Amino acid sequence: MLLVAVAVLSLGASVFAPANYATQFRDDLPNAAPSHQHWLGTDDLGRDRFSRVLYGTRVSLLLAPTAALLSTLLAAFVGALAGYLGGPWEKLAMAGTDLFLSLPWLFLLLMVRAMLPLNISAFASVTVTFLLLGLLGWAASARVVCAGARTIRNSDFVLLARASGVSRARLLMLHVLPNLKPALLAQFWISIPVFILSEANLGVLGLGVTEPLPSWGSLLRELESYANFSNEYWRLVPLILLVITVTSFQLILTRDEAAA
Repeated sequence: MLLVAVAVLSLGASVFAPANYATQFRDDLPNAAPSHQHWLGTDDLGRDRFSRVLYGTRVSLLLAPTAALLSTLLAAFVGALAGYLGGPWEKLAMAGTDLFLSLPWLFLLLMVRAMLPLNISAFASVTVTFLLLGLLGWAASARVVCAGARTIRNSDFVLLARASGVSRARLLMLHVLPNLKPALLAQFWISIPVFILSEANLGVLGLGVTEPLPSWGSLLRELESYANFSNEYWRLVPLILLVITVTSFQLILTRDEAAA
């Protein structure tokens, strides 16, 4: 229910937010305390913090699943094909996956993102950030999918279908991939909180979504110093929402595993 409430508020940010995320209230003091006009106060540029929290949450909740979908599709393509073909194809694909996993992909992501211009538009930074997450986060899921495809390949019903003359392409599309749906769905749910946290890490380092568009990463940069929030606990709201969201996704995954 908490995840649903957070999603409704963030997706309806244009309705619930009292102002645009980039609007500066020049008549008010920067870093103002909460008031009836600004429920979470204002930031150092005089922008309404509550509005920025809603819009920043929407960015993560919309684009992290998109990146997770991309990585899951890549994992399905590489893992299912390698596990189904077997032999040298599987060894080659898994060797590439092992090499990919041996790299610290978060640092690789930081390096790739740091090579891009820092003055790109907010929309371009969002697209690039989550595209990189999707393209770099598929390897672990591919190993899981490959193991599942290998098991299905050696199952009795696939061997029977192959003996009946069914083509390998038809076997892959009609028998292997449909039976991999539970594993792919689990990898999709696992990837969403991972990508949310990854974007938050990039944002804290100033390499995520660029200003003025907010994200959880840029909002959490206000917590870099304990002095910034020791007496201003309303600044912890983005962190609380981040914890609630990530925990909710983990609970969804746990519930699905228990039901299975």
